[in-house]
Amino acid sequence: MSCRLRNLVMIASLCAAIITAAFLPRLLASPSAVQQASVGQQGQKDFEQRALAADRAFVEAASKSDTAALEKMLDMRFTWTDANGNTLTRQEVLRQAPKPAISDEAAQTTAHNYGSLESIQVHSGKDHALHVWVNRSAGWRVLLYQEVHLLDAPPGSSPTVTRAACENPCKTMPYQPKTQNERDVLGGFQFLQTYTVAHDAKNWGMYVADEFEAANSNSDQTLTKQGRMEDLRRSKMAGYVPMPVVDMRVLDFGMAAILISKHQPPNAKPVHITRVWIKRGGNWMEAASYQTRIEDAPVR
Repeated sequence: MSCRLRNLVMIASLCAAIITAAFLPRLLASPSAVQQASVGQQGQKDFEQRALAADRAFVEAASKSDTAALEKMLDMRFTWTDANGNTLTRQEVLRQAPKPAISDEAAQTTAHNYGSLESIQVHSGKDHALHVWVNRSAGWRVLLYQEVHLLDAPPGSSPTVTRAACENPCKTMPYQPKTQNERDVLGGFQFLQTYTVAHDAKNWGMYVADEFEAANSNSDQTLTKQGRMEDLRRSKMAGYVPMPVVDMRVLDFGMAAILISKHQPPNAKPVHITRVWIKRGGNWMEAASYQTRIEDAPVR
């Protein structure tokens, strides 16, 4: 082989080596990246499946009044609100476990994961229940349970509400936020109430997640985001007008928050409300609202 030919072969080999060295890491990384993505998706799916499995075990234990099993599942801040608006603490539930309104495995269930929070809604006829789970160091624990029984017929017309009438909760509330998240969530909540009073469907929708569901014991049907917006446009808000806040607490979970409040509508019984708020795309929005009338309370 001539010297010139040998030089050409060496140059070609060197170029091939350089090209291979440049692309080899990428070629080797690609299957690994795909595998990692697959493992990540599978891990998230398993994470949520554990929450759903825990929820099924919770309903079964509550149906059997198995307090020994319930003790292992209930978060230390757990509360149970039945369809009559009676709210029990963890200790009260463990002393005498109430039976859930829905224990039928055939009931319709929707679940949404928000990081360390799992929001599960169960629907069966006029009965609806919200189960909120939180992921602790020891695993999933149920944080709250709330029932709503819908009216058998549409509610009567509510009195007209104007912007001026909505001081509380549109402008002020008897609660001081403790974190920036709480301030942002409560700000969004007040905007939501203001747009409800104004029947401003477009701006109202900016503070509501697409998967939003609401159940209210002063209504005969559940509401989705689209249904609520249509009601706002038609000014059909019977049973859904903003009500003054009497008491409120906020549970901050970083990318999700739970608003638990008591409201006193005029000339009616007070209402216990749980709202799930989530942070999505940098904005806080409401993902679920369960409103249970407190039957044992007097009309005011």
